[in-house]
Amino acid sequence: MNTMKVLTLHLLIILTHSLVCLSVTVSSSKPTVEVHEHTDAVLACEFRTEKDQNPRIEWKKKGKGVTFVYFNHKFTGPYASRAKMEGATLTIHSVTQKDSGEYRCEVTASEDHVNLGEAIVSLHVLVPPHVPSCEVPSSVFVGSVLELLCRDKLSVPPATYRWYKDNKALTATADTLYSADTNKGTLKFKSVSKIDAGMYRCESSNSVGAPKSCVAQQLTVIEYPLNMTILIAGAAGCLALFLLCCICVCVCRRRGCCKKDKKTKSKSYIPPPPPPIRNIKHYKQAHSFMI
Repeated sequence: MNTMKVLTLHLLIILTHSLVCLSVTVSSSKPTVEVHEHTDAVLACEFRTEKDQNPRIEWKKKGKGVTFVYFNHKFTGPYASRAKMEGATLTIHSVTQKDSGEYRCEVTASEDHVNLGEAIVSLHVLVPPHVPSCEVPSSVFVGSVLELLCRDKLSVPPATYRWYKDNKALTATADTLYSADTNKGTLKFKSVSKIDAGMYRCESSNSVGAPKSCVAQQLTVIEYPLNMTILIAGAAGCLALFLLCCICVCVCRRRGCCKKDKKTKSKSYIPPPPPPIRNIKHYKQAHSFMI
């Protein structure tokens, strides 16, 4: 009897626990999906309910905000014509880089004790290399600092770069007069020489597809003309002479050598004004009267 009571008690506990834990369960067999651009992406979502046989299924995409992909038994926005649903699994046809992101599968079972469950699936759309844009000047003077630029902004994962001269790959070493950055796509020359002239092109590559290269461009290295050299040398000499004169004047003024002597101004002689002219007739009459 005691054994039967114990077994009955255990069964009641298990039954009560199962009744309390009635809830929807949602999961994904593949939480991270990587597909190539313009192929189909399958976002798996599996669910199980304890009581509700007709749960509500929704798919949402997280970005700057949250947008609906599947809601109220239909697809929304750009997914309306290129997606399908099988159970709770979502398939998006011909994906592009815009489709990359985090998707959330939500299942609502109103009759279950815990009526909401969700699973997160991350979608990464891989893009093969595109033809990179290459910046190679047509000509440059000997001794100039030069930087060649190469960029592929569309490939995912980001591309790495390699420069070629006359169809030969350039590898920077401690002995070369140039440096190459495989991540930024730059090729830098500290001082261009005549031997650097040639046909340059850049190649972008990643793990998704075949490498792509831009069209080779001619780089011409020219020397300064003789008259240009003379003009630059003359200008540099004049500038140096002018700076030297300025320095000498400043030093002279600091030492007091350039002070001007104060000259006393001589006072000019100003003659007195002439006496006033008197009437001669009147003067004679006055003189005779006095006699």
